[in-house]
Amino acid sequence: MPILSERLNQIKLDRNLLQKDIAEAVGVHVRTYQKYEKNERIPDANTIIKLCNYFNVSADYLLGLSDNPEKR
Repeated sequence: MPILSERLNQIKLDRNLLQKDIAEAVGVHVRTYQKYEKNERIPDANTIIKLCNYFNVSADYLLGLSDNPEKR
């Protein structure tokens, strides 16, 4: 799912966030989060929900099903 890793990277850069802070907020190890950004690992459904809530974006946006980041 390369679009997921691209979106995670872009949101992080746009908002000047640190990987360690994102990882802590969603309850994963920083290395696990780094693997999400490198497309080496796909987060489970619960982690995707936590990422969406943390970033305040829709799951459709994060997963590349929509280009609109707003939640409905």
